[in-house]
Amino acid sequence: MGSVATVDQTARVRPSARLAPSVARCVGYRYEGFGPGTHRGLPSRHLTVVLSLDAPTRTLAGADRTPDAFMALVGGLHTWPVTIAHDGDLAGVQLDLTPEGARSLFGLPAAAIGGDVLSLDDLIGPRAGELVERLAEGPTWRARFAVVEDVLSRGIGRLPGPAPELAYAWRRLAETDGTVRIADLAREVGWSRRHLGERFAAEYGLRPKEAARVMRFERSKRLLQRPGRPSLADVAAACGYYDQAHLAREWNDLAGCPPSAWLADEELPFVQGDEDAPGEP
Repeated sequence: MGSVATVDQTARVRPSARLAPSVARCVGYRYEGFGPGTHRGLPSRHLTVVLSLDAPTRTLAGADRTPDAFMALVGGLHTWPVTIAHDGDLAGVQLDLTPEGARSLFGLPAAAIGGDVLSLDDLIGPRAGELVERLAEGPTWRARFAVVEDVLSRGIGRLPGPAPELAYAWRRLAETDGTVRIADLAREVGWSRRHLGERFAAEYGLRPKEAARVMRFERSKRLLQRPGRPSLADVAAACGYYDQAHLAREWNDLAGCPPSAWLADEELPFVQGDEDAPGEP
C-alpha cells in the first residue's frame, strides 16, 4: 500500500495597525495525514489564542492527563509546556497576543489568566462563538483573517495599558531577549528590585527573572529552528547561558525535554516559525 499523502499548509498575515499592539502574529494552519501524537506548546512571551476550524483542540493536564477540549482557547504566560493531543489532522488559526493585548481585548492583565488554559468564551462572551462560526464558513485564509480582525477589533480598549514602569520593564526584557540584569532593570525603572518583582508579577503573572528565563529560552528555540542551525554550544553562548549544560537544564525545566529530543520528536511543523507573510491556500 502507498503512503498517505500529508497536507502541510500555513498562511500568515501581519495584523493591522489597529490590532498590532495586541496581536504580534496571526497564523492559519492545516495539517492532515500525520500520525497521531502530542505537541508541546512551549513557553513564550506571548499569550496564545487558538481557534479551531474542525475538531476542538485537546489539551492534557494533571497527573492523569485528563483532556480538555476547546473550539477557542486562550493560554496565558507560563513556564512549563502545555501538551496538546492530536490525531494527525489539525486546522485552525493561532494568534500570539502581547500582554498589552490581554488588557485591551479581554479587559484584564495577563496575570489574571496566569498559566491557565481557558475558553475564549470566558473572556469575550458570545463573540467567541461568533468568531468560531464565521471562521468555519470562511472560504480562504484571507477571509478568515478578515473575520478575526472584525470580531477582535470590536473589543479593543477594554482596559488601559499597565503602569509606564511596567511596560518599560517588559519592553527591555523583550528587546534584550531576557539578558538584561534584573538589578539593572530595577535601577532603570527607578524602583527597588523587590517592588519591581511584586508589581511585575501582579501584572504579568511571572516575576522578572521568570520572564527573562522564558525570553532566553524562546530565543534559543528560534535559533534551533533555523536552517543550518548552530551547535548547541553556540546557541547557549548566544542566548546568555553559562554553557551547553545550562541550556539543557533550562530546556528540561521549561520544555520538559532537552532541545535535541524536542527537535527529534516534534513531527508536526506547527506554527512556531517567525515568518509573517500573507498567504492563500
